[in-house]
Amino acid sequence: MTKIITAITLFVFSLANAQTQFEEGMGKAMSLWGQGNATEASALFERIASAEKDNWLPNYYVALVNTTEAFNPANRDKMSALLAKAQSALDVEITKAPDNVELIVMQAMIHTAWIAYDPMTNGMKLSATVMGLYTKASFLAPENPRVAFCKAEFEIGGARWTGADVKALCAQVEKSIDLFAKFKPASPFAPSWGLDRAQETLKNCGK
Repeated sequence: MTKIITAITLFVFSLANAQTQFEEGMGKAMSLWGQGNATEASALFERIASAEKDNWLPNYYVALVNTTEAFNPANRDKMSALLAKAQSALDVEITKAPDNVELIVMQAMIHTAWIAYDPMTNGMKLSATVMGLYTKASFLAPENPRVAFCKAEFEIGGARWTGADVKALCAQVEKSIDLFAKFKPASPFAPSWGLDRAQETLKNCGK
């Protein structure tokens, strides 16, 4: 009995220690990203992902960091590499959890970055795919603020391209802000971003 208790104690201790290491690593990676060190943050998220194969969050942040960087015009010459890294990380997780709405939104964002890179070529290829992803995500999680905002933001971009009225879409952005106020992340490192972007988009919506 003593051996069993000792074994359980050691297991619980190692589990708690592993969780602490995960949290410390994620916190450090987030801090690096917040300081503008995207490359270092992505590399650390990748190392965490390789050690935490049952946790989707590290690879999600690899995808998010690199996709965010790809939207930066200063990184246009690196865009293909950034989005390839983002897609590779996302593929690992989305095959395991195809109905995870945060991963679905992330896939839509990667496609949107490709559209932004070459609207004439990639817009025709990918716009319907992006809308399909947002439609699926909206069905699965209509109260998720990133789903509501990113869908509206994408549609606003398309409407401005064609000259269509964006009033109804601006209302959807406003609705997403209400959803952000109610949203509670499932864990400390679960996605919670988007409110600032939604507020900025609403401020400029229709202008």
